[in-house]
Amino acid sequence: MSNNKIFSLNVSNFKLDGGAMFGVVPKSIWQKYYPADENNLCTWSLRLLLVDTGERVILIDNGIGDKQDEKFFSFLHMSGGEGLVEGLKKRGYKPEDITDMVLTHLHFDHCGGGVCYNADRTAYELVFPNADYWVSREQWDWAMDPNNREKDSYLEENLLPMKESKKLKFVERDMQLVPGVELRLFYGHSEGQIIPFIKHNNSTIVYMGDLIPSSVHVPPHYVMAYDIKPLVAMKEKELFLEEALEGNYLLFFEHDLYNECCTLKETPKGIRLDKTYSLKEYFKE
Repeated sequence: MSNNKIFSLNVSNFKLDGGAMFGVVPKSIWQKYYPADENNLCTWSLRLLLVDTGERVILIDNGIGDKQDEKFFSFLHMSGGEGLVEGLKKRGYKPEDITDMVLTHLHFDHCGGGVCYNADRTAYELVFPNADYWVSREQWDWAMDPNNREKDSYLEENLLPMKESKKLKFVERDMQLVPGVELRLFYGHSEGQIIPFIKHNNSTIVYMGDLIPSSVHVPPHYVMAYDIKPLVAMKEKELFLEEALEGNYLLFFEHDLYNECCTLKETPKGIRLDKTYSLKEYFKE
């Protein structure tokens, strides 16, 4: 995929509880990197990746959207960002241009932007009418019968319109979506999370989703309280980091407010962050 185009897009920023984002890591450590406000909330990004192969236009995740009520958004403190449709337009794309909408998983901050109200707000419709919406079969089944820990993250208005549209496509196992774009399944954060691996200019970019939500979360023990299987998440990270170091992968972060991407290095404490970049900076080197 040396001739493809690839773009980073930050839809918005939002706030989440710092303790929930860093799990058992003490606040005295994590607040050096992510300062919290008086309510213990830290600001995070909603950063998407757009891949144009020439034949397919692939968008990875789509943010929160705007369907919910004022009370819902009052907890999230949305700010900044480019907006979804506006951000695509700046890069020369319309929603109708998207052929493949890849959803890492179905928590509201990853999939809510793919469904909107129709013009008179009487029904829902797809934001990307020409796209297939890809999600893992395991994640879909999980979201349809959610556990008490995750159920507030799975919203019917985000999910059912996808199914009713007949545009929903299931990923049953690790697969190649198109040449140079591989979708792999992970299970520590939520059942069947898709992590895309993208070949670009002789490099491998990995869209980290909630496997490693920010550069601060690179150490394996930095797992979130949101992770349903924290020990599995740690093991998945350890194995991934070994592969990423050996392959010199570029890690692309969905939620890191400060850093889009990073490379890795071996240290006496294990594999850690090396250098940080924006996507543009990395490919200019």
